[in-house]
Amino acid sequence: MTPTKEAVLKALGTVQEPDLGQDLVTLNMIRNLEIADDKVSFTVMLTTPACPLRGKIEADCRNALKTVEGVKAVDVKMDSDVPNDGRMRGLVNTPIRNAIAIGSGKGGVGKSTVSVNVAVALAKTGARVGLMDADIYGPNTPTMLGVEKLPPPNGPRIIPAEAYGVKMVSMGLLVKPGQPLIWRGPMLNSAIRQFLGDVEWGELDYLIVDLPPGTGDAALSLAQALPLSGAVIVTLPQLVSLEDAGRGLNMFKTLEVPILGIIENMSYLEMPDGSKMDIFGSGGGEKLAQATDTAFLGHVPIDQNVRIGGDTGKPIVDSYPVSPVAIAFTDIAMKIAQKVSVAALGANNTLPINIVE
Repeated sequence: MTPTKEAVLKALGTVQEPDLGQDLVTLNMIRNLEIADDKVSFTVMLTTPACPLRGKIEADCRNALKTVEGVKAVDVKMDSDVPNDGRMRGLVNTPIRNAIAIGSGKGGVGKSTVSVNVAVALAKTGARVGLMDADIYGPNTPTMLGVEKLPPPNGPRIIPAEAYGVKMVSMGLLVKPGQPLIWRGPMLNSAIRQFLGDVEWGELDYLIVDLPPGTGDAALSLAQALPLSGAVIVTLPQLVSLEDAGRGLNMFKTLEVPILGIIENMSYLEMPDGSKMDIFGSGGGEKLAQATDTAFLGHVPIDQNVRIGGDTGKPIVDSYPVSPVAIAFTDIAMKIAQKVSVAALGANNTLPINIVE
């Protein structure tokens, strides 16, 4: 016998979306449902292509349909529609669904490395990703992505460079190599606003913003010019770094920017015998997360290929995708996307999708 649509939807209604706490049918995440004889096909519309639980959701759907009489074959497609966080970004003339700042209280913690690899990891899932290098005084992202210049402008509009599926702008592409930028606050604010208002970003699921270290003008200008979905804090395990990271975290709280979580970079060095050397200490990022009631997004180990990739324009998530560091970056990127989508859906109270038959 041919299974009925009602029976199929009832079975799929037992499958929970783990983060949102409701079933797929109630959340309108089932699309293109078709029943032909004993075969059922449909699409599950996720809230991000970087969903870390997509495999579990697909497996749960298949298992649920095993209980439906007449179903002998199941074809599940996984797609995504990233929700907009609902914030108005007047300076940007194209839709940016989510804007995420990556910052730290001090320099030298690998914040730009994190920004680049998170952006590339998200792009590898199929998301539309932009990377704005707001570190005006020390713009490193062009080197890390292997980009030497911007494309020709479109009239008055700046066209972002593109590498590894990521659209990118940086002051490093607008000044001569080695030229110092001796700028005061108003000039800094003007540059950040130009990166937002004069760049042809196109529609983006995620705009990653690489902030300069500290709690000064750049972070303030950005928070005022670009309503942020949230901020991520990068720290090392050592005490001095934690103290500065705490200041950066409190700055975002003061600016009423949601804190998405803390990343502990350069957590340990794995030795040839499998042991771990804690060069900068151990567990500091987790302790800071616990002390500030903030999510801990993960440890990133030390690997010389991160440095080599940064120098040669080959991010490790692309050049060594199965290395422990690349896996850590990818896992962190998925957690960030997951948190942003859950927050956006919580704020909007609905999914921007419907069942399509």
